[in-house]
Amino acid sequence: MARVMANKNIGLVYGGASIGVMGAIADAVLEEGGEVIGIIPKELFVKEVAHTGITELREVSSMHERKALMAELSDGFIALPGGLGTIEEFFEIWTWAQLGMHHKPCGLLNVCRYYDKLIDFLDHTVSEQFLKDVNRSMVFVEEHPEVLLQKFESYKAAKVKKWIGRKTI
Repeated sequence: MARVMANKNIGLVYGGASIGVMGAIADAVLEEGGEVIGIIPKELFVKEVAHTGITELREVSSMHERKALMAELSDGFIALPGGLGTIEEFFEIWTWAQLGMHHKPCGLLNVCRYYDKLIDFLDHTVSEQFLKDVNRSMVFVEEHPEVLLQKFESYKAAKVKKWIGRKTI
C-alpha cells in the first residue's frame, strides 16, 4: 500500500501512532519517500506511543477532534485490517458519506480476505433492506492497493435524495 501511495504521490493522514498497523504503514510510507501526517489526542499521545518521526504530528484534544481533522485533511479513506477502532472510524466516515457530509471515496483493503465476513454482513444488510444498494456501493473492497486506488481516482459520489423509504409497518 505504501509503495503504491508513494508512486502516485499520495500522502498518508492517519492516527499518529508508532505501533501496530498504523505505525507500520506510516513507516513504510516514509521509507518510500511519502508524506505522513499523524493526528493524535493528548491523552493517547503517550499511551499510543506517538510517532515523532513523521512529516507532521498534530496533537488534538479529543477523539472527535481527531476524526474531524483526519476527515478534513483526507481526500479518501481506506481501512486496512484492524480492530474495533479501525472499524468504528470507518463506519463513521462511511455514514458521513451516506448523509452527504463528504463526497470522498471509502474503501476496505481486504488483505488475505480479512474483511470477507464483514462484507457478507454488509451485503446482508442490503438484502434485509436496512441499507440501500446505492449506499453499499459507496464502499470499494479490493485485495490489491493498485486496484483500490484506481477506483478512488474515478469515484463519483452517489446522489441520494433520501436513504430510507417512508413505508409504515
